[in-house]
Amino acid sequence: MFKDFINFLKLFKNIPEADVAVIEQALAFRKVAEGDVLFTGGQVCREMFFICKGVLRIVAQNEKGNLVTYFFLKENQFCCILNSFNNNIPATEGIEAACDAEIIVIKKQKLINLFEQLPYLKELINGIVTQALLEKIQIKNGYFNEDAATRYRNFLMRQPDIALRVSLSDIASYLGITQQSLSRIRRNVR
Repeated sequence: MFKDFINFLKLFKNIPEADVAVIEQALAFRKVAEGDVLFTGGQVCREMFFICKGVLRIVAQNEKGNLVTYFFLKENQFCCILNSFNNNIPATEGIEAACDAEIIVIKKQKLINLFEQLPYLKELINGIVTQALLEKIQIKNGYFNEDAATRYRNFLMRQPDIALRVSLSDIASYLGITQQSLSRIRRNVR
């Protein structure tokens, strides 16, 4: 059940079998359905998720009170509200399943305990999370200063696997366009 997570970590560092058992003790597996809320804004984020299968989305309410998608995360990515998780402050963002997903859950206290038992794990996970954050920002910034049709075409090229699995309303929200505009754009793209 935790094999995907361990194999992912082993891509970056050799992990002794004795340590694998210690790591697995700290993990929990969860299946979630599309639309399930994993974390609600306004609270302190105390769980980190690793996506084995599916897509999660980071969301927040905009000034009009509508839920907006900031980022999509997929297989072999960590997901949490990092500033809240690291600094024990309430987050404005939340986390939802953008489609049915299978995730590994690591509670913050268990992760801290893991870092104490296996100090190399802190550097490893923090490095992976930091690199992924930079990539998320780079992808999102690639959509700025483009018209809606270009943003959608770029989304299809940069994130085609996500485009096939999440709702059109989530895509429209992520790209900052209305569902009606996205429907019109999709008709013209085909």
